[in-house]
Amino acid sequence: MRVLGQLPARLTAEQAAWVLNCQPSDVPILVAVRLLKPLGNPPPHSVKYFAASELLEQVQDRTWLAKVTNALNQHWQKKNAAKKNGLVYGSQNGYLTANVGGKNDRDNSSTADR
Repeated sequence: MRVLGQLPARLTAEQAAWVLNCQPSDVPILVAVRLLKPLGNPPPHSVKYFAASELLEQVQDRTWLAKVTNALNQHWQKKNAAKKNGLVYGSQNGYLTANVGGKNDRDNSSTADR
């Protein structure tokens, strides 16, 4: 990933996850809890970029890393508990959603509407 011995200035979510040693699916969770901030004002469902310099500075901060770890642990504990209780709890593009009974709007529409 390094070009001429350094990271690119802008990192994709996958690259940011690699720097953080987490899964790419964890990045929207960290954005949702405001521990990561994408560059600019990206519209929903678009590619998000992160400043490499900012991320490299943050990973040196032990307190910030602890917050990241705690946020991810909390998210997965809630998601697993909800799954155990019959709820579907998800993260989509940095936004957390909860649907009761595993149904979403698409599941509730009739096949004639599709």
